[in-house]
Amino acid sequence: MIILHGRPTTKKNSSRVVRCGKLTKVLPSKAYEGYEEDCLWQLKSCREKYEGPVRIKVLYWMRDRRSWPDLVGLMQATADILEKAGVIDNDKNIVSWDGTHIVGVDRSKPRALIEIEKAV
Repeated sequence: MIILHGRPTTKKNSSRVVRCGKLTKVLPSKAYEGYEEDCLWQLKSCREKYEGPVRIKVLYWMRDRRSWPDLVGLMQATADILEKAGVIDNDKNIVSWDGTHIVGVDRSKPRALIEIEKAV
């Protein structure tokens, strides 16, 4: 079981368009970048590594009801973070999100509780 402390944030909330000369890039919001960086630090000590098909269940607790995210956005962000941290080898290998949901509000400890198991 993995616990990521901090307010779960979606990758697609308030994207930023940045121009570098003639090149235009769409970047995630600063809020997501901060959340991702924090999660990656927390996952540095994670010894669990999964290759191939996996089943994932995530329970999300939000800080408050303000800017309530959509569940699919949270799942995409979590998958990208787990892949970037090397916990899973590729987010395309997630075959099930069964039981994943937003539990509710916990003002003092917003978090994501993650269970991963190899798919058979």
